[in-house]
Amino acid sequence: MSAATDPQARPGISAVFPCYNDAGTIPSMVLRAIMTLRDLTDDHEVIVTDDGSADHAGLLLDELARVYPELKVIHHPVNQGYGCALRSGFAAASKEWVFYTDGDAQYDPDELRLLHARMTPDVDIVNGYKISRNDPWHRVVVGRIYHHLMRLLFGYPIRDVDCDFRLIRRRCFDAVSLESRDGTLPLEMVKKFSDAGFRFVEVPVHHFHRVYGRSQFFNLPRLMRVIRDILRLWLKLVWRKEHLRGGAGAGQGQVHRSGPADSGRGRTGSL
Repeated sequence: MSAATDPQARPGISAVFPCYNDAGTIPSMVLRAIMTLRDLTDDHEVIVTDDGSADHAGLLLDELARVYPELKVIHHPVNQGYGCALRSGFAAASKEWVFYTDGDAQYDPDELRLLHARMTPDVDIVNGYKISRNDPWHRVVVGRIYHHLMRLLFGYPIRDVDCDFRLIRRRCFDAVSLESRDGTLPLEMVKKFSDAGFRFVEVPVHHFHRVYGRSQFFNLPRLMRVIRDILRLWLKLVWRKEHLRGGAGAGQGQVHRSGPADSGRGRTGSL
């Protein structure tokens, strides 16, 4: 029986959002998350890291926090990067499960219900995968190439490593050390969770067109930095296996899939 159907099993959930210049979307994301969490558990919190936004996202979040006590806002005085924003949120999370997605509204927080329905005692990470990708054609093409290349380089056990819509047991974060400061954090996180032997299941979720702002990652200098950072991560995690030294994380992650077959499209905090 899943946690969603067992009235005695309503574990606490922390919902984490990174936010950078997302003033047009983050308030609705927070409110939708709060409404969803109230249906799923009596023990919940929403944590948003405002990563040095240049718009008024931080002010909006502070106003929301005055009305909704379950909202916690972390302010980075200057932009530190996607990975740093997520790590700040994960470090502040106090509940048994940690859900995260981006603040740009390309995913619907209400679909956390789909992930929640797959929570069982033998599952550690419920990973979303995009049914289809609602982005310009060039991003779809680059995302597809990226997806297949990352699976080849890192050997992930999941189909969509760059779907930033995940529900994770907090003990997973206690077992690994996350270091990435940028958009390679999801790559590092999934690889380390997999190598530590944590069990994945996958659930299809919807991906929506960006209606506010623009991607921070699709420009040539940024892409060159992403390539450099991916190569550095590969050397650390695949070639040198630094995270496995000392006997930690010798297991192999397992994955079970749910729902229709996916085309393999992908996006991460990087792409």
